[in-house]
Parts: sequence; C-alpha cells; structure tokens
Amino acid sequence: MDRPYYAMKIRVTSVLIENGRILLLGQKVTGTRSWSLPGGRLEPGESIEECCVREMKEETGLKIRLERLLYICDRFHHGRQVVHLTFAVKKTGGQLALGREPESDANPITAVEWVPLESLIDYGFAARFQELALSDFPNAGTYQGDVSNIGL
Repeated sequence: MDRPYYAMKIRVTSVLIENGRILLLGQKVTGTRSWSLPGGRLEPGESIEECCVREMKEETGLKIRLERLLYICDRFHHGRQVVHLTFAVKKTGGQLALGREPESDANPITAVEWVPLESLIDYGFAARFQELALSDFPNAGTYQGDVSNIGL
C-alpha cells in the first residue's frame, strides 16, 4: 500500500517513578488530556540521551540518567508521523521545579506533580499505560546509545 509522504518528528519522553509515583507535567496534550510525560522534540545533531536529559532539566529542574528503553511507538497526526521513544530514567540531582517550554509552538507547562501509578487513568492516560506502569513495563527494550557503542 502506498502512503503519502509525511514529515517526521521524533519525540523522546521519560518515565521517572519513585515510591510508587510517576512524575507528570500539567500540559495540554489533547482536547481531553492535560497531563503528559516529561519530554520533547529531538533537535538536529542531538543524541537521544542528550534530548532526554535536556528536556527533563528544562521542564522539571531535575537531572537524570537513562536506565532502559521502555517502548517505541508512532502515530500519524496532522500530516506528520510522530515517533515516540520512551525511557525509564533515574533521578541523579536537581530540585523539582515548574519548568518551561522554550519552543514557541509548545504547550505551556502548568504543573509538575508526582502522581500515584494507580491514578494514571484519572490523569487521562490509557488503562493499558497504567497497567504497564504498575507492572514495571514488562518486555521493555534496551537502549545502546550511539551506534558506535554496539560496533555498527
């Protein structure tokens, strides 16, 4: 089947879970969902890891390191393919604070909140996402970093 050409965007997001709670951003995502995972657009010349670290610092004030790849998914939205790369991360420092979106076309961040995993549905996330989070994302993938790290 032929598909029309779509501009592609890569979005990198972080799942930070501590003590049974996940860090979420108050941020308009869709007409019905106003909470999101920290993350954003991969910039040209930026590694996936650099993007994750930068976005978390900009949006929450926290420093993190990548732990493991949780999932990759994509969707077609408004004539554009959006590829989502989602990682489990660990906090390494910083102070939790309400961050900002430097991109002019991004939705503003209105809150940063630790949310119990059992409440994800109440924050607009799918039941499947809540189920995966509660079970520590079984069958998650791995991330090897730059291609030179695996000898390609």
